[in-house]
Amino acid sequence: MTLISFAISLVLFFQNPVGPPAIPIKPLAPLANQGNQGAAASDNYALGPGDQIMIRAVDVEEIDKQAIVVDRRGNIDLPIVGKLQAAGLTPDQLEVAIAQRLTKILVPPDVSVSVTTAHKDTVSILGAVLTPGVHELTSEKTLFETLSLAGGLRPDAGYVVFITRRIEYGPIPLPNAAPDATGQYSVASVSVNSIMAASNPAENIVIKPNDVISIPPADIIYVIGAVKKPGGFALNNNGTRSTLQILSLAEGLERTAAGDRARIMRKIPGSDDRDEIPIDLRKILSGKISDMPLRADDILFVPVSTSKAVGYRTLDVLSLSATALIYRVP
Repeated sequence: MTLISFAISLVLFFQNPVGPPAIPIKPLAPLANQGNQGAAASDNYALGPGDQIMIRAVDVEEIDKQAIVVDRRGNIDLPIVGKLQAAGLTPDQLEVAIAQRLTKILVPPDVSVSVTTAHKDTVSILGAVLTPGVHELTSEKTLFETLSLAGGLRPDAGYVVFITRRIEYGPIPLPNAAPDATGQYSVASVSVNSIMAASNPAENIVIKPNDVISIPPADIIYVIGAVKKPGGFALNNNGTRSTLQILSLAEGLERTAAGDRARIMRKIPGSDDRDEIPIDLRKILSGKISDMPLRADDILFVPVSTSKAVGYRTLDVLSLSATALIYRVP
């Protein structure tokens, strides 16, 4: 028991011998915990799920020299004392909380808490990042810094980052944060463009232990063949693009393009096969026929006009689309 905690107990006892009032304990924000030994737990170390602690309580055999693990909800459950919220408290603060409960049977209580095994804080980063998986938090990091742990976003990353946080760490500090259906998690989302452009620094929130960050892949439309900039174009939240818009992103047709023999290769629902839809790009460009909308995962194939290269195989086009460069669309 610390000298400060002992002094507080004495003052409260003499002010109110019948029983001291509850001592307000303000939880600390959980910190990234270094190492896994008790020596790593500094004075401002915030306990968290998975920590193992040793409790010493003089003249209270039921809990004296007891090793206990903070459960996944951040609680400990002790004989006589009962259940206590430990996550977010320092060992000194937990000493005070236990001492409050013990004043019913012992005044002044002599309690000490030490960390024998500290948990490692981790964050899960899933989806369209270079190295998805569970990553260790070795220090306090923002959302942008945390994404860098996973190597950053892939070119095909979508335009929204989803964040899920255990409710014991409090709601996510974003305007669109809301509890999930179970009430055990806070969920929110952030625009990727907002993060990358740093247009709203408040959205670059501090990440907490056990957060789950997910970036779904974007919808992509591919342009393969005789265009100036072939590749895949990751769509923003609008979800669709017209043929003219996609041709514009591909910087137009090559001089050798057989635009009148172009094809849209579109997936058949529930199948790995694709329909081939003929499309005359020359007439669309000249305004003779209406523009045609394209869907996510469509492949617009533009053959070249030379006689030797007019023929093509669907498998060849699919192979080209699979290795195409991906471009993000503003």
